Amino acid sequence: MGRMTAPTPRRVLLAAPRGYCAGVDRAVIAVEKALEQYGSPVYVRHEIVHNKYVVQTLEKKGAIFVEETAEVPEGSIVMFSAHGVAPTVHAEAAERKLATIDATCPLVTKVHKEAVRFAQEDFDILLIGHEGHEEVIGTSGEAPEHITLVDGPEDVAGVEVRDPSKVVWLSQTTLSVDETMETVGALKEKFPLLVSPPSDDICYATQNRQIAVKQMGADADLVIVVGSKNSSNSVRLVEVALGAGANDAHLVDFAEEIDEAWLEGVSTVGVTSGASVPEVLVDGVLAWLSERGFEDVEIVKAAEESITFSLPKELRRDLRAEAAALAEK
Repeated sequence: MGRMTAPTPRRVLLAAPRGYCAGVDRAVIAVEKALEQYGSPVYVRHEIVHNKYVVQTLEKKGAIFVEETAEVPEGSIVMFSAHGVAPTVHAEAAERKLATIDATCPLVTKVHKEAVRFAQEDFDILLIGHEGHEEVIGTSGEAPEHITLVDGPEDVAGVEVRDPSKVVWLSQTTLSVDETMETVGALKEKFPLLVSPPSDDICYATQNRQIAVKQMGADADLVIVVGSKNSSNSVRLVEVALGAGANDAHLVDFAEEIDEAWLEGVSTVGVTSGASVPEVLVDGVLAWLSERGFEDVEIVKAAEESITFSLPKELRRDLRAEAAALAEK
């Protein structure tokens, strides 16, 4: 007689912290507040944060997303996304007589200021980040003639500088901590006098979400990361989960994107979400899993987060009047 194997218990490991960081929270609230204060339309240059659902929700409330400042009618209000913009974009907005609200995350602004300072001191700046990402475009724009993009360790061999004793590295805030340090290590081998930024550029939320996934990934057969494909920090969470030992990991915007086939032979599912993801989307994934027998949820807690940022100062003034006055000039 064959032995019956006991069914494996199904459980969910839910990462904490996950979801909204302080910079995203501030940016999303800024759009909602601007719509409340000034009415529609409020134009937003690029996605305010990299999340499909958030962008769709704000569009329904009257926000209009544009790719470029040139698409915004003169005398309107335009908001810059959490990822930050290059100085040329501020100049374009002024030329078009737009009232601006800058929702750049303060931690991104910190990197911009570092770029400006090191450029003034005539350093060559090696910016570690992903080519084409909005944050990288914005930071590079602060000092284009001083900044060289280094997109991962494999880029290091081709990097050239004017003076190896005046080189500093900075980074995009939403990268994988491990991969960034690997790139920094390779750069230090090539440039032993490489200067580091005053404090690590990778933001607290990115780091905390990666630490939580590392703790969880080792125990998970499958990790589901809730987030959008253009969200750098969400994509990194999938990579970190796989690196930590998860057998399988996938990025989904919504529960209905989960493929039932992923659950084959799976007893432990890890769940987390990127820094621009509202908790309602995670709730949807937990409900989907619960319907399929994954009802037991354990929290994997890696850190406490209590950071908040005050709203952009422009939301404390009457911008409609300012925009009208600009348009009349």
